[in-house]
Amino acid sequence: MVEQILPLSVQGVSVKKRGKTIISELDLELSKDGLTIIMGPNGAGKTTLLRLLHGLEQPRTGKLDWNTNLKTARLNQAFVFQTPIMLRRSALENIIYPLTLKGASKSEAMREAEKWINIINLEQSAHLNAKLLSGGEKQKLALARALATKPQLLLLDEPTSNLDGRATKEIEALLNQTRKSGTRIVMTTHDIGQAKRLADEVIFLYHGKIHEKQEAISFFKKPSTKEATAFLKGDIVE
Repeated sequence: MVEQILPLSVQGVSVKKRGKTIISELDLELSKDGLTIIMGPNGAGKTTLLRLLHGLEQPRTGKLDWNTNLKTARLNQAFVFQTPIMLRRSALENIIYPLTLKGASKSEAMREAEKWINIINLEQSAHLNAKLLSGGEKQKLALARALATKPQLLLLDEPTSNLDGRATKEIEALLNQTRKSGTRIVMTTHDIGQAKRLADEVIFLYHGKIHEKQEAISFFKKPSTKEATAFLKGDIVE
């Protein structure tokens, strides 16, 4: 049985890029259940925080204390980027490939990939070059590819930005199913309506610091900082 990688304790972490501080002395406790949405104005450090959790950014100060060793933590999480990266393979092979990397046999990987292709309703495009899919189809495929590996932690950066209502609804339904199955989800979004529909808790990030972290119901009913209040009103927050 694979050891649980969560909870995670982020302690005093700072991230700098080209001399500019993006994340500043950030502390965060991440439980093993639920769906957390990170919100905040542009430049607040939302994507950098996700990249930090996934190991794509290294902290200048502080540390990430996983419930297990770093190698196990990295192998049991997945990241879906805002602009999906498609392999130069068919849609089906895009799901097969990471499964074989994790040790699945070709037949096992094929069965799992076919299952996920059906779940996301891309059966008709299974053997089409993934780069030829529409934006919504690519986003669904990227999500299915990540979920097929059964990650304990799923990180999503604006997973429905620039998608139409139908594609957004399909992805949100898949995320709700994923949360119910036990996968921990942390995602960014600018869509306040989406955050209200999905979030168990909200982190409001501002100038690289966590200004609020509370249950979604409480956050949307009465945010505790003037910056979060202005953000939810649609005001420009600098």
